[in-house]
Amino acid sequence: MRAAGSVPGFSFVIEFKSVNARGLDIRARITPGYDVLEPEIRRRMGKALSRGSVTFNLTIKRQGAEGPVRLNRHALGTVLAVLHELDDALPGIGRPTGDGILALKGVLEQHDAPLEPEAEAALHEAIYAAADAALIDLGAARRSEGEALRRILLAEVDEIARLRDLAAAHPGRSRDAVLARLKTQIGDLLAPGAGLSEERLAQEALLLATKADIREELDRLAAHVTAARAMLSEGGAIGRKLDFLSQEFNREANTLCSKSNAVELTAIGLDLKAVIDQFREQVQNLE
Repeated sequence: MRAAGSVPGFSFVIEFKSVNARGLDIRARITPGYDVLEPEIRRRMGKALSRGSVTFNLTIKRQGAEGPVRLNRHALGTVLAVLHELDDALPGIGRPTGDGILALKGVLEQHDAPLEPEAEAALHEAIYAAADAALIDLGAARRSEGEALRRILLAEVDEIARLRDLAAAHPGRSRDAVLARLKTQIGDLLAPGAGLSEERLAQEALLLATKADIREELDRLAAHVTAARAMLSEGGAIGRKLDFLSQEFNREANTLCSKSNAVELTAIGLDLKAVIDQFREQVQNLE
């Protein structure tokens, strides 16, 4: 966002550029001689923004009121010393004219005439006011972008909830399904005529079902879905909270995949992880 202004004898332009970041990182480029303005502008930025990598450029131009021209005797002495060395190294070489020597950078210096305290205060206040106006515009643009992102994130939370419910309803979670799989696996491994008692099979099926139980993961996913919807409804600076919540989503999806005892259930877990990754990427764009 950009704002421009002027006071008698000065014109200025202040511009803010923002990209996504987890924290607030501020970088400044200011016309030399006006660095005294940086701390206050940073303070105002910190009050208006909570996240983002933000660069602000402040360009100040002064009309008229040039100060006196002064001779930099040290720079002149350095130039003359070099000329003497050239005389010794290259005899007969022509010397530059006085105009040429004075035209060398740094030999003659011109400084702006000092500002009166009242004029300096007026310039500073005008720049601060322009910075505030640009920050308001930047905040409005961010809120507009945030509303669009909120709708996207809510759709992704809905998809996480749908996949969670799909996993909860999967028949592969039942004890009977585990028992049927166990019987098939044992039948493939044992020699013809060998076998295990129904009681032993039931015990093994119960053990496997307990190890593969994903009720806790499903309950936590449901709780995280509720929390995400509440945060997205209340608005505000929720980027960091949702970033943490996306990590919790991912943890439950990983555990669900590791406990899965059915190909279809694993596929649901992988779909969950894909949606959660998309959710987490979008969260990085929130303040």
